Amino acid sequence: MHVRWLPRHAAYLPVWQAMREFTEARTADTPDEIWLVEHAPVYTLGQAGRPEHLLNAGGIEVVHCDRGGQITYHGPGQIVAYCLFDLRRRGLFVKEYVEQLESVVIDTLAQLGVPGARRKAGAPGVYVPYDPQRAGYDPHGGDLAKIAALGIKIRNGRAYHGLALNVDMDLAPFLGINPCGYEGLATLDLRSCGVACSVGEAGEHLARRLTAHFDR
Repeated sequence: MHVRWLPRHAAYLPVWQAMREFTEARTADTPDEIWLVEHAPVYTLGQAGRPEHLLNAGGIEVVHCDRGGQITYHGPGQIVAYCLFDLRRRGLFVKEYVEQLESVVIDTLAQLGVPGARRKAGAPGVYVPYDPQRAGYDPHGGDLAKIAALGIKIRNGRAYHGLALNVDMDLAPFLGINPCGYEGLATLDLRSCGVACSVGEAGEHLARRLTAHFDR
């Protein structure tokens, strides 16, 4: 498996186009790749994305893309891991693949001392304990806030897009949307959870976990 870092603050559209071109051109022997990137600010709506979930773009670029899911935000301080995997070759079904991506994020958070969890069926991603009264992370909190989003596309048995982990970012743009289509869904980053970690360090953690998990 190859791991590549893309230029910092890369625009979304060229990276999306490059993922599609890679997926179309690959053969049965093409090694899988992980692309790590910290995007310039952008809202992306998935194939089923409903425009009413965009509340206030505030001048941020909006892109309709071909991944699954609703609307999310990418920007500085967030690490995105694009997983260009041949699921057919790996014998993985889509539901199983999504669950494994979530497990990788949960394991990465555990390594950093943060308890992560799935929320519920139909709401892919990873969440952390949250206290709505304090509007902050609480390991004993009774609610959940989203810290990582997932969205994938499968073409001819091959996956692209992937996951995004909030590291140390301005979370205000999430207030301009219903994150992943859920009104009032709180979002946090690693910094909010008391973890001092750079985007580069978080990316290396994720890449190691992804490689170890999928190259078993």
